[in-house]
Amino acid sequence: MEERDTQALLNEWLERADDPEIHDELAALKAGDADAVVDAFFQDLTFGTAGLRGIIGAGTNRMNIYTVGRATQGVADYLMAHYENPSVLIGRDSRNKGVDFMRRAAAIFAANGVTVYLYPRIEPVPAVSFGVRELGCSGGVCITASHNPAPYNGYKVYGDDGCQIATEVSQDMAAAIDEVDYFDVKTCDFDEAVAGERIKWVGDQVLEHFIDAVARQSVALPEDRDEPLRVVYTPLNGTGLECVSAILERCGIDDVTVVPEQAYPDGDFPTCPYPNPEIREALEKGIELCKKVHPDLLLATDPDADRVGIACEDGDDYLLLSGNETGVLLLDYIVRMHQQRGENLADKIAVTTIVSSVMVDALAAEYGFTVKRVLTGFKYIGSVIGDLERKGQVDRFIFGFEESYGYLNGPHVRDKDGVDASMLICQMTQWYKRHGISLAEAMRALYEKHGYYLNRTLSFAYPGEDGQRRMGALMDAARSEAPDEFASLRVQKVVDYASGVDGLPAANVVEYDLEGSNKVIFRPSGTEPKIKAYVFAKATTRAAAEQLLETLAAEATATLQA
Repeated sequence: MEERDTQALLNEWLERADDPEIHDELAALKAGDADAVVDAFFQDLTFGTAGLRGIIGAGTNRMNIYTVGRATQGVADYLMAHYENPSVLIGRDSRNKGVDFMRRAAAIFAANGVTVYLYPRIEPVPAVSFGVRELGCSGGVCITASHNPAPYNGYKVYGDDGCQIATEVSQDMAAAIDEVDYFDVKTCDFDEAVAGERIKWVGDQVLEHFIDAVARQSVALPEDRDEPLRVVYTPLNGTGLECVSAILERCGIDDVTVVPEQAYPDGDFPTCPYPNPEIREALEKGIELCKKVHPDLLLATDPDADRVGIACEDGDDYLLLSGNETGVLLLDYIVRMHQQRGENLADKIAVTTIVSSVMVDALAAEYGFTVKRVLTGFKYIGSVIGDLERKGQVDRFIFGFEESYGYLNGPHVRDKDGVDASMLICQMTQWYKRHGISLAEAMRALYEKHGYYLNRTLSFAYPGEDGQRRMGALMDAARSEAPDEFASLRVQKVVDYASGVDGLPAANVVEYDLEGSNKVIFRPSGTEPKIKAYVFAKATTRAAAEQLLETLAAEATATLQA
């Protein structure tokens, strides 16, 4: 990475930035720690396949109106070059600065001749994916940082198919962005653009159509819908309350208690600064409420409501199910529902990622459907749905999921959908409840039947300029210095996805296939300065699988902390 004169960049921003809040922060940087200046300016915030994501603040490596403006100008240039009359839908979640970033992006798009549609309220990411196709837009933007900690915000870009932009498109957009000066973008007055209908507010009918589309994805049997179900739900101070409440009401699930401290939008996420439904800390308020009302299910959506975490009572405590476990349970349930309707399962396709549970292969062997694996990122699952639709075979798609708590069972959107998943999870819980089984018991039954496939995802942060270099060195070493043994298990095969594997696009991912159907995968995060290690253990008993998982995790940790 070429070194930059961060002090010179700071001085340039001090001279040219006209936003008072940013100017004050720049002045504080100049008077403060030199290392903080380097961290704020050592690179441009990377525009990747998920767009931008970073800490809110002043500098080229931060989310602010200038980095958002520069990205928007580049995206607008791309759209103007590729569409005759381009249009874009913009949504946002509850993150801090969301309104500022949305208005900034809208004004720049409008000034460049791109018609802008805005959701008037915070809305889930899947509503943006849906709305892009519903309104016939050339693309979409959602101002969101998903489940990142409170200091973050982001800028997620969608194509005209409702998928997050493809790699080649993101590269072209990134090249266009590189040509843009932070302080020389084409913009206009937001209110004047609204008055001139260059910026248009989206009516409620689009959201109503979204809820209608989600409801059509139900696979519940008629006899299951009358099973009483008590749910505790938390939107984690994000966008989920409106849409999740609407779809549950539509399905007749009306005994829903919302966690009061986390019900309404709050970008500071005061009860869980890391609003990630994967972790128990984020669900603690929900668990406290569960111990009072004793529901059948605790349901949590992340701030942009594209991911869902769940827990259920299990003995004296509440058991959090992992993303892989929920995905396997949902797939098994959905397949059972198709089977009970007499459908041909041999014609059905389930899609998951290379880092998701191997247990889906055992389900495919049992039921006879096909499993297709794609790279990490739900856009690849969306791409498979799109391919099936173009072939007139979209009804073959039955389910897609990734281990990071993202699920979808229909073609109505091309991204993970926490609204759809909330409906499916509740209906699955009703089905199991009618058979006298909790979700915890259902998962144990699947383990006893197919073997204990346990997984763990480890994340290692490498912040700053030195961290970027270290990440590159570690991934290089994983390729060129692959061991013969890993955690005392023979490495049977090294799979380097950088060269393209099984027709998949090239990716910076390295996989070690180990003896005994075990494996470990190393992959840099696409949105944060982290390397993730995915470890997979399989055994005939839970105790053996847990012990093996600990051993694999310890070896992966040593590898990435060397």
